[in-house]
Amino acid sequence: MCLCADAVLPCIFLFSEVFEIANDTHQVNEEILDSEVRLISEDGEQLGIMSSAEALRIAEEHEMDLVKIAPNSNPPVCRIMDYGKFRFEQTKKEKEAKKNQHVIDIKEIRMGPSIGENDFNTKLKNGMKFLNDGDRLKVSVRFRGREMAHTEIGEALLKDFAEKCAEVAVLDKAPKLEGRNMTIFLSPKPVTPPKKPAKPKQPKPQAPADEVAE
Repeated sequence: MCLCADAVLPCIFLFSEVFEIANDTHQVNEEILDSEVRLISEDGEQLGIMSSAEALRIAEEHEMDLVKIAPNSNPPVCRIMDYGKFRFEQTKKEKEAKKNQHVIDIKEIRMGPSIGENDFNTKLKNGMKFLNDGDRLKVSVRFRGREMAHTEIGEALLKDFAEKCAEVAVLDKAPKLEGRNMTIFLSPKPVTPPKKPAKPKQPKPQAPADEVAE
C-alpha cells in the first residue's frame, strides 16, 4: 500500500465551498468507512460522489492513497494523493518555520527607589544586554513601608532607565503602579536593514570635436 504523495494543493474549490487540508491526523484508506464520499483526483478534478470502497479502489489503481480532507462536509470529501510525501513535506515546513522563529523572552530587572548610582548602572548594563539580545524587558521598582508615600521617586527612576535605553528600545507603556510595584516594559527596536548606496550617475558621453564643429 502506497503511503507517499505528490504536492497537495492547499485548498480545493467545490460548488463555491473551500475545503482546507488540515495539518492534523487524517483518516486514510481503510480507515474511511463512510457510505458515500465526494472524490477529488490527484490533479484536483471532481470525480463525483461514490462509495468509499469505490473511491479506495480508484486510489489503489493509481498507486495512491485515499485521504479524507473535509470530514464535516456532506458527503465527506476525499482526495487521491501521495499521503506519505504530503506528511513529509508538512513536517519539513513546520521544522523550517520553527527554525526561523525567534522566541522573545521577558527578562526582569528589579530595583528599590533608593538604589545607588553604581547599582543602577549595573542593572542598566544588564538591561541593555537583554534588549540587544532581542528580549523584552520588564523593569520594576518595589516600594517598602513608608516609601509608598514617595512613589514619584520610583517613577522618575523608571523614566530615567527608559531614556537611557532609548537607542535600542521603545517604552511600551508609561510607569504604572500596581500594589507596591511600579513597572515599565521595554521592547527592542526593530532592526532596519541598511540602505543600499545610490549608484553614481554615469556622465553622458560627449560628441567628438569634429561633429560639434559641423
